[in-house]
Amino acid sequence: MPKSAKYVLIGSTEAHSGKSAITLAIAFQLMAQGIKVAYGKPLATVEIPDHQGASVCADTDLNFIPEVLSLPATACLPTLLCLDEDVVTAQMHQNGAADFTEALHQYSAQAGENVVLVEGPATLEQGALVKLALPDMAKALDASVLLVMRFNPRQMVDEILSAQQRLGSRLLGVVINGIPEADQVFVTEKVLPYLEGQGIAVLATLPQMPYLQGVRVSELVRRLDAEVLCCDNHLDLVVESLKIGAMNVNSALRFFRQGIHQAVVTGGDRRDLQIAALETSTHCLILTGQISPTEDVITFATDKEIPVLSVVTDTLTTVERIDTLFGQVPLNNPDQVPLVQEVLAKHLDISRLMALLAIDPPTMAETTAS
Repeated sequence: MPKSAKYVLIGSTEAHSGKSAITLAIAFQLMAQGIKVAYGKPLATVEIPDHQGASVCADTDLNFIPEVLSLPATACLPTLLCLDEDVVTAQMHQNGAADFTEALHQYSAQAGENVVLVEGPATLEQGALVKLALPDMAKALDASVLLVMRFNPRQMVDEILSAQQRLGSRLLGVVINGIPEADQVFVTEKVLPYLEGQGIAVLATLPQMPYLQGVRVSELVRRLDAEVLCCDNHLDLVVESLKIGAMNVNSALRFFRQGIHQAVVTGGDRRDLQIAALETSTHCLILTGQISPTEDVITFATDKEIPVLSVVTDTLTTVERIDTLFGQVPLNNPDQVPLVQEVLAKHLDISRLMALLAIDPPTMAETTAS
């Protein structure tokens, strides 16, 4: 990467704030301006528990984002470390001997791109043990930092101000993500003016988008170790909400109709609730208790193209496991990309971002030559 390339380190103060989606949105917008981008994630940190409880380091961003952006190999920068439990343990035994500061210099060994988008760790502190925390990366790469903040009216502003104190002039600005409709006015009239008054540029305020927080049925199958009873060719459906079927059928039907693209968890012996769920906006029916449903339920589900899963766990345990997944699964669904490209990108003030980075769009002659 030539020294003239601009480095943007995309970080956050808590996990699952939407860094990957924002990275894609920025990349799409810059590329539309004719600006060449590269992508890297020095510290891979996504740990996915398998059905036996063990953690597997499987950071899908490393392949998904370059593939979606159609980046050449020279624009895909190396991952230096996957921070899992074994690595942490080893570093503590070695008294934190590893130092990846020098290794970050590999991020300047390529050539040809104008902007390097570097996805940071989940928090400002993660990776400190191996000198790969966000402030360490910012200093080593001489990068500007864009913070992606999940909306939280009680602590978000405090966290932004604290980050400003730690990052100083390297803080390029913030993106506030996942704002409920009821809080939009509060953010626009109170939070945004206050942060701007503190010298913190707000480059986007994004509404809640349940589809981006959703979970594919295939992910539910894997996380729940579920048996697929029908429609295994529709496991790419996205579940945006969760409902529990444990009431009388009349109440259940009204309850299920309130949901959109939902998963319904109910007992395998509750045929009435299963049929009611299949008549609403259900993307997945999950049956507990290892009780096989009746043939007409499977036939109805097949006609409606709704996967039916069977799990060994009880209803409460199943619901608890699913609840932890919403908004926690990495961005790895190609069907979500158009939403990122068309909606998130439109909310992003790319002109201001480019001005803060002192980037000019390539001239027509430069674009044609490239």
